[in-house]
Amino acid sequence: MSEPMTEPNPRAAELGDLDDAERFSQTGATEPSTRSGRDSGPLSLPYRWLSIGMFSLIFLAAFEAMAVTTVMPLVARDLDGVEFFALAFAVPLAAGIIGMVLAGNWTDRSGPLPSLVVSALLFVIGLLIAGTAADMGVFIVGRFVHGLSGAAVIVPLYVIVARVYPEALRARVFAGFAAAWVIPSIIGPALAGVVAEAVSWHWVFLGVIGLMLPAAAMMLPPILRVRDQVQGDPTVRWSLGRVGWSVLTAVAALALALSKEFPEPWRWIIAVLSIGLVVVAVRPLMPAGTLRAARGMPATVLLRLIVAGAFFGSEIYLPYLFIERYEFSPSLAGAVLTGAGVSWAAASWLQGRLGDRVSNTQSVQIGAGLLAVSLVVVLLVAAFMLSPFIAFAAWTLAGGAMGFMYPRFSVAVLSLSPVSSQGFNSAALSIGESLGASVALAITALAASAVVGGAFTAEFAVSVAIAVVAVVLAQRVRPSAGASAGS
Repeated sequence: MSEPMTEPNPRAAELGDLDDAERFSQTGATEPSTRSGRDSGPLSLPYRWLSIGMFSLIFLAAFEAMAVTTVMPLVARDLDGVEFFALAFAVPLAAGIIGMVLAGNWTDRSGPLPSLVVSALLFVIGLLIAGTAADMGVFIVGRFVHGLSGAAVIVPLYVIVARVYPEALRARVFAGFAAAWVIPSIIGPALAGVVAEAVSWHWVFLGVIGLMLPAAAMMLPPILRVRDQVQGDPTVRWSLGRVGWSVLTAVAALALALSKEFPEPWRWIIAVLSIGLVVVAVRPLMPAGTLRAARGMPATVLLRLIVAGAFFGSEIYLPYLFIERYEFSPSLAGAVLTGAGVSWAAASWLQGRLGDRVSNTQSVQIGAGLLAVSLVVVLLVAAFMLSPFIAFAAWTLAGGAMGFMYPRFSVAVLSLSPVSSQGFNSAALSIGESLGASVALAITALAASAVVGGAFTAEFAVSVAIAVVAVVLAQRVRPSAGASAGS
């Protein structure tokens, strides 16, 4: 493994005889007394409140994501927007591409605090718009705003992890991010269904606002305490060119999502042109070599894009499948997401405890293989109307597959990133996730529109094909010889 990317502490030699708590109180530094960081965890004294604050934000983002996936079929029906079901998911994903580029550039220049605060405020505004929407157009505008900001929150959090925590703890911090999904995964889908049935789906969005503000406020004191370690570099220039490319990428992704609304043959012409534009526009937003899966960081970013497309491209259709075909209630249909959320967190915890006994490449290879198998089973359930409990078991396995490999994408990229480009590379990871999911949703919708009488089968078949590509490319996460011992 490469050396931790935290800034050197000029007073370390003077304070070498103090214990962790005293040293932290005098310097604000977060490096534990052990050089490896193995004898302390993310919740040990030097990191405790910072970790709790970050985990709280992830917790609320997770609750919102799980809840929206559960109630979206009801929203589409209530607002007469069933034909825009996939678009309602694609819009925030596309908007997130713009948000992450802005947040990455801003974080590299000014540190993570300004972009984190603004992103949290915009996220609340987006929830307010969506929660009070009376038609599908306004609802999608709200989805755009909180997609723009929600994705941007992740970038400064990743940079905080890179600057403040030693490398030996980073996998465990990212495992903590996954663990923050456990309770939302257990109660989020069912609670969202109950709220939607008993009151209104509007309160699924509005209720999150009351929790978001205090959680964001709780983040400020611990971040201010370590502000010397998370300062930006004012010599980093604003990259208006990258922002422009991000807008073009988002527009192309949305055009792809809307292509199915056009008549033949225009839908296919627009789809092909949109995919080509996505490929051209996204190149400046990614590390060099990403689109050709160059070994190491570029392939890692690309693999995250691919597995996100495979997993999230399937996830939004599972509750829909159970509601439409098996006549489940929204709360019961949302329960399928619970198993995957719990297994994701458990597998993420496991990979964090394994540390470098399992390399980043091995984690991705195992995860990609299990994900492909899981999606094949889900496809068989949809194609042959098998028991929905088989799909539940398969999706639980899919969540475990994602949890086992997902934190390693972040660990691998941060270990190869200089401090001056941590924001850019963290943004590239998140852009890949959003773009992969957005493009996968658009392609699944296109495939479904082209198949007569094959409801849900075409969507899951596309996800299987994407997962197979991930299996083939997984070994390329390993960098060239000498680049990183831990990969």
